[in-house]
Amino acid sequence: MKAIWGGLWRAALILLGLFLAWQVWLFAHVLWWIDHNPTSSAFMQAGLARLQEQKPDARLRHRWVPYEKISVHLKRAIIAAEDSRFLDHEGFDIEGIQKAVEKNLKKGRLVAGGSTISQQLAKNLFLSSDRSFVRKGQEAIITLMIESTWGKRRILEVYLNIIEWGDGVYGAEAASQRYFKKSAAGLTRGQAAALAAMVPNPRWFEDNRASGRYVRRVATISKRMQQVQVPK
Repeated sequence: MKAIWGGLWRAALILLGLFLAWQVWLFAHVLWWIDHNPTSSAFMQAGLARLQEQKPDARLRHRWVPYEKISVHLKRAIIAAEDSRFLDHEGFDIEGIQKAVEKNLKKGRLVAGGSTISQQLAKNLFLSSDRSFVRKGQEAIITLMIESTWGKRRILEVYLNIIEWGDGVYGAEAASQRYFKKSAAGLTRGQAAALAAMVPNPRWFEDNRASGRYVRRVATISKRMQQVQVPK
């Protein structure tokens, strides 16, 4: 019996060591990206793998642009659509989380996360789109890492440059070129709202921008845009 318990303790220590090593690896990347731009993300890698299953030579459409070369309209639209309290919280919107918990309890499964921009960024950079409590726990840890070391401007800059905006389309510049044939710097208020409306389900909205659901979402975001502030 003592040998069994000893084996369990060793296994637990090994697992703990692996877990801590993984957190150190994640934090090292978070620190590096304070002033180095990520060239890829977990979501981008998954998207490329999906595309290459159908077409082996497929490539992603993605080009990094600095914060100041992204339209202020798009910054406002994204915050209005995804995280209206972005400048006020420290990574977690407690009210949003409470609403998500209520919805999950009502459905009996994880259907909503109440995620902030910071949480979405953590997920996009390192994790998958799977809905599980384990993934949400790791997302929370990474969010704390990001919020404790990056400013809000940097968080929004990276977010705008890596999120998906259609099948194989990642980042504001690629999205602007894909849908409006212009640079992200030149987006109008209406165009920004149209792009922000796609973020929750970009591959579906890419082919369904005439749907009533999409049109209503664009209108709602457009109304909210002037009520939010953006990082300077």
